[in-house]
Amino acid sequence: MSHILDRPIWSALNSSHAHLAEGQGGARRYPPSIIPFVQSESDDPDNLAALAALAAPGDELFIAQATPILLPRGLTAVLEAPGVQMIADRMMPEIDDPRIERLGEADAADMLALALLTKPGPFTLRAQALGEFWGVKENGRLIAMAGVRFKHPGIQEISGVCTHPDVRGRGLGRLMMEFMCGRIFARREQPYLHTFASNTGAIALYEKLGFRLRSPMNVTAFSRVSAGSPEVRDQAAT
Repeated sequence: MSHILDRPIWSALNSSHAHLAEGQGGARRYPPSIIPFVQSESDDPDNLAALAALAAPGDELFIAQATPILLPRGLTAVLEAPGVQMIADRMMPEIDDPRIERLGEADAADMLALALLTKPGPFTLRAQALGEFWGVKENGRLIAMAGVRFKHPGIQEISGVCTHPDVRGRGLGRLMMEFMCGRIFARREQPYLHTFASNTGAIALYEKLGFRLRSPMNVTAFSRVSAGSPEVRDQAAT
């Protein structure tokens, strides 16, 4: 039996994030201005066709799921990488730290700048539409942050965790992880996260914090094949 987190994008967009969902039939995507994630309910032909219909020309979309990723005709992978999905089993207390403050719309540009500098994953000016974000500022500059991305009943994904290179080594990344976990557990929900399998340093930290591997994940970024490309000619010939 499949788990709700095996296809986390699909399950989020059909539960806690249903108000953000775009698409019909067996595939859903987030609005491109918020985050470029999409997923089908399964790999049957009708659902894959619905997935293909959600990819507009020029889009670069992401999928993460436990099962191998099948792309329908007309779509081509631009990135394929192994990932891991980790879930926290050990309760963490709420942290009261005066350095940490709730981020709002006025911080959106600074949040995006920090994300572009540190590359925690796809990030946009409207990331706060997904859930709460918190951060640490120093002399008015945002130097660390973390927030919520995918939401499911009773489960929330921690994402956007990043620290400015100028202040690394001060434990701010760990602080933000512990802070977010404490808030999620206080709501009687469970935190989880995704990272690339190659990110061994981060995985070691997450394990120390009480996260365990729930499942290996497949991660693919893809785009629509442009007209006249070799892929289109090859598909037309089959």
